[in-house]
Amino acid sequence: MTAGTEERQVALVTGSASGIGRSVADALRDAGYIVYAGMRGVEGHNAEAAGSLRAEGDDRIHPIEMDVLSEDSCVATVEEIHGSCGRLDVVVNNAGMLMNGMAESFTPDQFISILDTNAVSWLRVNRAVLPVLRSQGRGTIVYVGSTTTYIPEPFIGVYEASKAAGDALARAMALEVRPFGIESLFLVPGAFPIGTDHFADARSGEDRERNAAYAGLAGRLPALTQRIEHIDRENGLQLTVRSVGEHLAQALRLQSGDRADHVFVDGQAKGADAIAELIGQAQSRFFAKLGFGDLLPKHQIAMQR
Repeated sequence: MTAGTEERQVALVTGSASGIGRSVADALRDAGYIVYAGMRGVEGHNAEAAGSLRAEGDDRIHPIEMDVLSEDSCVATVEEIHGSCGRLDVVVNNAGMLMNGMAESFTPDQFISILDTNAVSWLRVNRAVLPVLRSQGRGTIVYVGSTTTYIPEPFIGVYEASKAAGDALARAMALEVRPFGIESLFLVPGAFPIGTDHFADARSGEDRERNAAYAGLAGRLPALTQRIEHIDRENGLQLTVRSVGEHLAQALRLQSGDRADHVFVDGQAKGADAIAELIGQAQSRFFAKLGFGDLLPKHQIAMQR
């Protein structure tokens, strides 16, 4: 254990090479955490990103090799962190991918691939960290979701389905781990066309013949980014990708009993927070009848405006 580690909280952030993951890693570093920035290719295709994190981290941020598509990699990463620090306080499930285009144009194999990255990976990471968090009797798992889980949109159907699957898994696991002193926080960003590689790296459907049938509708897809930027300007919330990490760090400063369990950072102000609040109220009523009310946190929905 390094000097001072026993006083400083330790965080693991998956998918930290760019975008929201990088924002979260930077914000937690600035908040005083020792941050392990998980990514693939630390010495390879992400070497530049890893070097940038080290240069700006002042020994508080450590790029670490982690492939969320491999359970062995997830376990090895957590063992390395716990071996070095003797603790793990916050785990951020952020790594993900985007596919956009007509849902019918994606092959089943493509759909399985995005499900693996956006949903099954959360199970792999959780299986690696939960033994540590249970033994401590404390910790927080953060899930980076999407407003499209609440308000579906065209052109990103397979992405939305994968995020919804991850969200359902995370909600169930949040209930199951809470008796161990482990809290869960759902960080729900809107679309950020600027400041992430999400849109630039998005994959399209491989079945071009099926896609051709939607030629008239597909022509509306290229204007989507500009429309999102226009809505952001109209709303005037002035949110950036960096805002996502900052609002998470603010939420984590609060004691778990006073903390919002959902934090929405949505420049488009779609109203997903209102839907989440209604779901929380319905769940509370039903769980009271089941006798499961003790598994629920206080439902506090924070919309960052």
